[in-house]
Amino acid sequence: MKILLKGAVGIFLLSTMAAAADSDAVNGCIDKLREVGGPDGAAGEVIDSLFSEAATEVTLRDLGGSVWKCLAYSDGTVEELRLVDAMDDGGGAMAEPETTRQAVRFAKGTSGAELTGSLSPGSSAQYTLGAKDGQFLYVRVASGGNTLDFQILNPDGSFLLDMIGSDKEYRGQLWQNGEHVVEVINRSGSTQSYNVIFGIE
Repeated sequence: MKILLKGAVGIFLLSTMAAAADSDAVNGCIDKLREVGGPDGAAGEVIDSLFSEAATEVTLRDLGGSVWKCLAYSDGTVEELRLVDAMDDGGGAMAEPETTRQAVRFAKGTSGAELTGSLSPGSSAQYTLGAKDGQFLYVRVASGGNTLDFQILNPDGSFLLDMIGSDKEYRGQLWQNGEHVVEVINRSGSTQSYNVIFGIE
């Protein structure tokens, strides 16, 4: 059985299984998706929700078929809304996610660089830096809107740093020689501009 939820701006379908969860948290997630999801975010379906004492995790599918995960509290405040399965319905509401790759070059006599970029929902940008075992790497990502995420890979593909939010910066010593990869990821529902600062000492 499905029931309609908050139909003033668009219609969201809510399964009876999801209805057992905290309705204010679910409503907060729907409102947030409407805010950032473009035309496809105006309507859709609540696929699932998982209530806990701390917060409620809500899974939604928008009008274009994209799936979102949302973490919200009982007062309706949304902690996080991220795109987990992007669908391009051909209506132009969502660009196809992509990953770009760019080598970072430092100007002669310097040990750092700052680059700018923009990422559509679900897309990422990889920056490669040649560095040596024992050197120290510094990375800071500043986003123009919602928080972006980033992660750092060693030359052998292992993680130097698991994914963290751009509200944090990284400074640490390297233990491999070769090309390290810093990947900036947009898991929000809207295009985000950013700048990223690199330093190697």
